[in-house]
Amino acid sequence: MKYSLKWPNDVLAGPQKLAGILLEAEAVADNRLAVVVGIGTNVVAAPEGTPTPATSLAALGIDIGAEELFAVLSDSWADLRGIWDQGRGFGEIRRLWLERATGLGQPVAIHFGGSTLEGTFDTIDESGCMIIRTSDDRRVPVSAGDVYFGSAASAGAA
Repeated sequence: MKYSLKWPNDVLAGPQKLAGILLEAEAVADNRLAVVVGIGTNVVAAPEGTPTPATSLAALGIDIGAEELFAVLSDSWADLRGIWDQGRGFGEIRRLWLERATGLGQPVAIHFGGSTLEGTFDTIDESGCMIIRTSDDRRVPVSAGDVYFGSAASAGAA
């Protein structure tokens, strides 16, 4: 099974969504930023009728309980937080991300704010934006949006 990352926040097992990551940030005292990270993993079952078909660890033959999964995720988080090093290690995080990126070099459509941007997924830049190469050869940075690859992109998935 090939596991990959669908920018900006999904973990895929093959073409199916296995997990999602959500970040929320809020300004706090002394010009600081508080960030909350939520990770949802389909352990026993997967939702049906979602825009991206989903799967679960159980359906993939992986028998793991929530407690054990949390321990594994926690250890991995600690390792990657060390690489992150308060942002100084983003280059390495970006390299690891690109090694696992879904759709790199493929047609993509990004839906955001009632608009759609279409092109090719070129790279992820040094700030974490997805770079889309448009048909007129512009490189457009995207910081948020609903991402559709392949035939869903060419069909203008909603």
